[in-house]
Amino acid sequence: MHNLGDIMETIRMIQDDNLDIRTITMGISLLDCCDTDIDASCRKVYDKLCRLAGNLVKVGEDISALYGIPIINKRISVTPIAMLCAVSGGDPVKYAKTLDRAADTLGVNFIGGYSALVHKGFSAGDRELIASIPEALSVTEKVCSSVNIGSTKAGINMDAVALMGKAVVKAAELTAERNCIGPAKLVVFCNAPEDNPFMAGAFHGVGEADCVINVGVSGPGVVRAALQKHPDADLNEIADVIKKTAFKITRMGQLVGTEASKRLGVPFGIVDLSLAPTPAVGDSVAHILEEIGLERCGIHGTTACLAMLNDAVKKGGVMASSNVGGLSGAFIPVSEDAGMIRAAREGVLCLEKLEAMTSVCSVGLDMIVIPGDTPADVISAIIADEAAIGMINSKTTAVRVIPAIGKEIGDELEFGGLLGSGPVMKINTQQSPSKFISRGGRIPAPIQALKN
Repeated sequence: MHNLGDIMETIRMIQDDNLDIRTITMGISLLDCCDTDIDASCRKVYDKLCRLAGNLVKVGEDISALYGIPIINKRISVTPIAMLCAVSGGDPVKYAKTLDRAADTLGVNFIGGYSALVHKGFSAGDRELIASIPEALSVTEKVCSSVNIGSTKAGINMDAVALMGKAVVKAAELTAERNCIGPAKLVVFCNAPEDNPFMAGAFHGVGEADCVINVGVSGPGVVRAALQKHPDADLNEIADVIKKTAFKITRMGQLVGTEASKRLGVPFGIVDLSLAPTPAVGDSVAHILEEIGLERCGIHGTTACLAMLNDAVKKGGVMASSNVGGLSGAFIPVSEDAGMIRAAREGVLCLEKLEAMTSVCSVGLDMIVIPGDTPADVISAIIADEAAIGMINSKTTAVRVIPAIGKEIGDELEFGGLLGSGPVMKINTQQSPSKFISRGGRIPAPIQALKN
């Protein structure tokens, strides 16, 4: 039986603290859409997506109306498209256009999975897909792309790292007239999870069922509001408050996921409890850290605060559901977080501090605007550094940086909506890492890989 007090508290969280279901994401396997004829394969992809996800948006809206819970995004993730390219050959951009057309037909916000998994090397279709990413992102609106270039088990594929630095630059150049939106839809991973419902990094892993529903819940404002009630608590008590709040938030995600699974007739995958911020006032991870006691996010002490927050969120989520997965924790995307934006504008938050924070957050360097003339080798080096943190610490890390073509440090780049806006941040380009990047090969897996 539901507790009336809990119901009323959840209603208050929704009304006052920006609590929402950030996304319900349907993961769909496209392995049975492979064909040696790329046009036939594209037709199969379109037909399967429309057949399985035809009611996704309507079901999301119905559940939202029934329970009064905002469901912000309805999304689809698919099998890494490089696997289909391996069979069909041809121009991979045809798949991107097919995905975009299906997304428009279905009314979903984004579709992820224009992806390749190359952490231990390239197989058929991988290089072709990576080379096509900039064009694919420039000719589509809703397609998101990701590439996994490293893992704790495999090490880091530095040939892929070099390619991705160039891909980021070219994606920015091809979408320069659209505020360089291309790289905002491209994530470079180490240890990418197969069940992540959040864009731009979502794809449907080969170990997943044919079709599943994954739910992403977000509530930074709820956590901050809970902490405001305990201004004199010590850090043990603060951690407990965060855990209890995360527990309540996750239960809401479990409810929505279970109901969506039943209505759509597909298995319920996971709840991803990630404190994913927005530019809206009161919906910021940085503001949580400041509520804990930092005068501004980015000062010394920020990494420790974030570590406690991330751990407490995971502990609370795991107690509320047996299906917690994805990334689950705290995101730190600069342009999407009002508090991060302010700290970056004031010069308190720098790239080096963000890199330190990624060792304890859920993902990594996310939605960071950098000067438009940043060399591809420097971007590759940023990717390599971040992948090394993930590889050594057996955690997911990622890089999503946006070279702002024609803009310099201190200028602003405006995306609008959930992607927000951000200042162009300073990065270190005084000396070049090009020789390191050009060596190629693979950084070997660390000793932590030998767990068997």
